Amino acid sequence: MQMETDRLVLRRITGDDRPALAAILQDSVTMSAYEGPFADAEVDAWLARMLTRYQRDGFGMWAVTLRDTCAMIGQCGITLQDQAGTKVHEVGYLFNREYWHQGYATEAAAASRDFAFAELGVHTVFAHVRDTNLASMNVAIRIGMTVRSRFAKHYRGVEMPHLAFGVDRPAT
Repeated sequence: MQMETDRLVLRRITGDDRPALAAILQDSVTMSAYEGPFADAEVDAWLARMLTRYQRDGFGMWAVTLRDTCAMIGQCGITLQDQAGTKVHEVGYLFNREYWHQGYATEAAAASRDFAFAELGVHTVFAHVRDTNLASMNVAIRIGMTVRSRFAKHYRGVEMPHLAFGVDRPAT
């Protein structure tokens, strides 16, 4: 699987991407919505989870690379997530802080949303956003999502309030 946008290439994450992935997951500012940076073992578990998702689901979070340099600047993609006891297709995005505020997350999230509609036949795509993460809320809004519900995620020993943003597949 590989998708291209005007400025980006989204492709499967590989073991070779671990250093770039660690730079994202181990940055305290980037990971504030996750209650702080990941330890090495958590980075390895995250990578293993993505590789498992490719095998099990056929999709997952993809490496986001710049078309002109091939540098991995983030990750974005579709994963199956629990939402109030139901599995939903969720678009997730995490980017290296150096590349924030340049529209890359919105560009990658829109491509991932479109993949879910066109390739997976999904009716609704969600984005689970911690209620303090305004930047991620803005990405969800820019790709046409609205708040559908509130819920809490229990992660890393903390109960985290989240908003479930959603967008429905356009009628054809």
